Order: sequence, then structure tokens, then C-alpha cells
Amino acid sequence: MKVGIISDSHGDYRCIDQALAHEAAQGVELWLFAGDIAMDADYLAMVTDKEVIRVAGNNDWPGGRLPDYETADIAGHTIFLTHGHLFGVSFGLKNLAQAATDVGADIAIYGHTHMAVDTVLEDVRILNPGSISRPRDARNGSFMVMDLAADKSPCVKLIRV
Repeated sequence: MKVGIISDSHGDYRCIDQALAHEAAQGVELWLFAGDIAMDADYLAMVTDKEVIRVAGNNDWPGGRLPDYETADIAGHTIFLTHGHLFGVSFGLKNLAQAATDVGADIAIYGHTHMAVDTVLEDVRILNPGSISRPRDARNGSFMVMDLAADKSPCVKLIRV
């Protein structure tokens, strides 16, 4: 299954449109939105006509309609999706890895730092697609595309737009 991962769009639909126009985004069957800003996930769902699993970010006001984290079983993998601010990701990934382990996830996805990450910690593949609109690690925004299949390691690609 081809899964798109996007985060930290901060209301910039133009950047979302750029990501969706990229050849790597063609054929994505499901999108994961790791927060900031909740309405952007609605836009993503509307323009792609695909399911978008989404979580709230630190810029989505308290009492909003989105959860702080979600767990999803997709193509033989369990994914822990969060924005990351509640797990202290700016200071390290240990808490995030532990939270993923606690729910039996083999993949953890977060945003918040606006910097792309693809690493393994405590047997958990940890991914951050960076920010599609306000990257702190490059001049161009980024998102990820992940191919998932049961009994296979995820194939993840970072895409700069």
C-alpha cells in the first residue's frame, strides 16, 4: 500500500498542492497528517478524495476535534501517529519510541520540528516528513511516501518540493 505522510503545512494550501502534483504522490492510497493545522487535513482529504488519518498539532487549539495521537493498522504494520510536541521530540525521540512500543507499533510518525527524520530507535522506525511549508532543514518543503507490505520493511522516500 502506498501511503503519503505530510506535516506542518500551517495553512499553506499552495504547498499541499505542490506536494500532490509531484510524481511521487501519484497513486497514494492513504494520507497520514501529523498536525499543524487541522483544517489542512480536511483540505487534503477533499482534493485527493482519499482517507486522511490525522492528529492535532501544537497550533491546533486545545479542545479541538482531533486526537493528540492515533494508532492505525495498515498493510501488516502498526503505526503510531502524533505531532510529537507532547512527547518532547525537540529534545530526543526516546519518549516517542516508548509510546510507540507501548501500543505495539513498529512505525512512529511525527512532525513538529519541521525537520525530516528517518531512523530506528528501540526497534521502531521513526519518521518525520519535515514541513511541507516551513522547513528548517532545507530550502524546499518536504513530505514522505511509504510503501507498506506485510512481512516487509517499509520503503520510505523523502520528497522535496
